[in-house]
Amino acid sequence: MAEAGERPLDAARRRAWHELAEAAAGQGLRLLGLAMKHGPDAAADPISGLTLVALVCLRDPVRQDVPPAIAAARAAGVRVVMLTGDHAETARAIAADARLGEGAGTVIEGRELAGLDPDACEALTRDRILGADIFARVAPDIKLTRVTLYQKAGHVVAMTGDGVNDARALKKADIGIAMGRHGTQVAREAADMVLKDDAFAPIMAAMRRGRVILSNIRRFVVYLMSCNVSEVPVVGFAVGIGLPVPLLPLQILFLNLVTDVFPACALGLGRGGRDVMPDPPRDPAEPIVDRESWMRIGVLGGAITIATLGAFAVALSGLKLDHGRAITAAFLTLALAQLWNVFNVRASASGMLDNQITRNLYVWGALALCLGLIAAELMVPAAAALLALPAPGAAGPGLAVGMSLVPLAIGQVFVAADRTGRKQPPPAGSRAAG
Repeated sequence: MAEAGERPLDAARRRAWHELAEAAAGQGLRLLGLAMKHGPDAAADPISGLTLVALVCLRDPVRQDVPPAIAAARAAGVRVVMLTGDHAETARAIAADARLGEGAGTVIEGRELAGLDPDACEALTRDRILGADIFARVAPDIKLTRVTLYQKAGHVVAMTGDGVNDARALKKADIGIAMGRHGTQVAREAADMVLKDDAFAPIMAAMRRGRVILSNIRRFVVYLMSCNVSEVPVVGFAVGIGLPVPLLPLQILFLNLVTDVFPACALGLGRGGRDVMPDPPRDPAEPIVDRESWMRIGVLGGAITIATLGAFAVALSGLKLDHGRAITAAFLTLALAQLWNVFNVRASASGMLDNQITRNLYVWGALALCLGLIAAELMVPAAAALLALPAPGAAGPGLAVGMSLVPLAIGQVFVAADRTGRKQPPPAGSRAAG
């Protein structure tokens, strides 16, 4: 788009240039205006009395991985907002290509936010700003204002930036994300995270990995605590109701080293399920072991305790086994129940047979290893003598296997009931913005 010669920029020509600029910006083009002048000498002011001669239109297409990443963010309850120095129509067109927001998207220009005080702005102004998807012609100080405004509204804010002027907003944000390839050193030092390839998709990959790590930690803690909680009352209740001691100290130590450690480590290596990202963002004030986790620990630990004591009582009174063989039956029941307990820590929304636990090959390897070690303790005479585990007879193993499945059944019923009774999750974007 060019025009030769030096003519005054009258109203008609100004309107024509403006229409050309608006049309190009509406196509997502970035614009650069070229002007010229003939000066009498080199000392004359070089930037006054210029004649507009051309518009250079630059296209920077949206990367193909951006729309799916934004869709994944929306599904994860994360709202993506664009802050750019581009023309408003250019920003709107780019946002449409990236499928940012819904419909045409609400655009606010930076001049409308100039001098805005996040602490004193009116409710209508604040709601309009918080509801906008695109901010054009944005100055660095406005970015800092936007971050503050979101945080005061209760959102968790992730901010991306690359320039020196972005450093304050990156520092203020809950998660500052700097560009590693084209970002300045100041921006990288102010940020919490630095991207190697300056792309949006890795942010979502990092978010997914963080959610997987958190869910793995929760499963790890719930599994270990429910298994360990069950061991104390097994001995305490038995003595309290007048039964002989059902487990010996060395046997409990063996269970802690074998049936607890290997499955728990396998849970920590899980890659997460398909239900990780659709979950709403976690409240930052929520503890790692939340109320649901404590309830699950109590239910699962209690079920394992009941199954172990039941097997011990049946072995003594029903099968008429002596005390030593009854201890072996109780030991086997507790060991197997703790192994099957790994399947009770699946997510409530997952399926019973197809979930993040059953798809974890490390879990199956840990179970096979533990079963082999338990079998060795019973079949190798020296190991059996060391742990005081005499052969339980023909009926003992069957009793142990049957009773060990009781906690598994109770746990699956509890998970299913928790899924049906869970409240509807909050709407997308209610706890996060970026």
